[in-house]
Amino acid sequence: MDLLDIFDTTLRDGEQSPGFSMNKEEKLRLARQIEELGADIIEAGFPIASPGDLDATRAVAAEIKHSRVAALARARQEDVDAALRGLEPAQKPRLHVFLATSDLHLKYKLRIGRGQALEQISEMVRFGRRHCDEVEFSAEDASRTEIDYLCQTVMAAVDSGATIINLPDTVGYSTPDDYAEMFRKVRAFLGADSPVVLSAHCHDDLGLALANSLAAIDAGVRQIECTVNGIGERAGNASLEELAVALHVRNNRYPVRTRIQLEKLYPTSRLLSTITGVSVPPNKAVVGANAFAHEAGIHQDGILKNPLTYEIILPEKVGVPARRLVLGKHSGRNAFRARLGELGFETTDAELAECYRLAILRADEEKEITDRDLVTIIHQVRRSRAAVPATSGSATPVP
Repeated sequence: MDLLDIFDTTLRDGEQSPGFSMNKEEKLRLARQIEELGADIIEAGFPIASPGDLDATRAVAAEIKHSRVAALARARQEDVDAALRGLEPAQKPRLHVFLATSDLHLKYKLRIGRGQALEQISEMVRFGRRHCDEVEFSAEDASRTEIDYLCQTVMAAVDSGATIINLPDTVGYSTPDDYAEMFRKVRAFLGADSPVVLSAHCHDDLGLALANSLAAIDAGVRQIECTVNGIGERAGNASLEELAVALHVRNNRYPVRTRIQLEKLYPTSRLLSTITGVSVPPNKAVVGANAFAHEAGIHQDGILKNPLTYEIILPEKVGVPARRLVLGKHSGRNAFRARLGELGFETTDAELAECYRLAILRADEEKEITDRDLVTIIHQVRRSRAAVPATSGSATPVP
């Protein structure tokens, strides 16, 4: 199977989203964890942005030993100079140069023509390559760039020394078919024997970042840029944990492998939340609080008999300590019996029926039955049954 490089940009694109700013020590702490997770490339920052970001980039570059460390720069001399300073301590540096290529961005944001853009790309990539062995070029807003001109920008970057070409869906505009077709056309333009690595960087404005990333893999992309918890500008980036698990679960569909250590996904997600103070939504895939939680009685019964009935990957595989069978108004008797057993109470059928009746009544008001609630209910049932001689016998708590 082909190796798919995972380019983690949590420290750069992820940090640019409101509420996720990190200081140097926080970036270092997270960078160490992302390296342990198995990311091939860690984008440490955008050094021209501030003296602090330059300092943090240098600190990460000095600390990380196994992953490659990237620094971002616009196709401007001062940006490239700052990025190169940030990468000086790195054992495996990568300069990441970008320039917008869509007519919309060229006209209204950069206010330059296509020809000038090609000149800037060539000049800055060539300069960067003289000072860094590995240069990646990103055509910002590639998914809204006219394809013939996009191919020209790609060739300008490759001819100037770029060995990785990133074609981002910068504003989350693409659909999977569109995005894959763009990469197929660029691959055909470069030629089947080209050693250039194509990369995808997707945003989630339409909720399609993961789908577009998978479509790009189908089209021959062998680097995906993503972030922990999917953080990033606006609606965020493709989620690293979702991508890694999708490729693992559907390895019959996507013939690529990664170096990501799945069991470290959840701890990495929690570390990011701890550092930023921003929790993931409960329904977030893979790492959300409800990703391995079950309340519906039919689902709980299936999970108790065979977890694979309602879980496509076991929670322990991604580092989640255990699944949760949430007791609420949708739960079934089997889930209540199982939880009572875990709490040390073996129940008769009659006791279980009464516990279930009282629990459902309480769940209508409190939404979820806690362990404290359940213990209170079982004691209440047993006191009531002790006051009236039971015909079916009674059970006692397991020591």
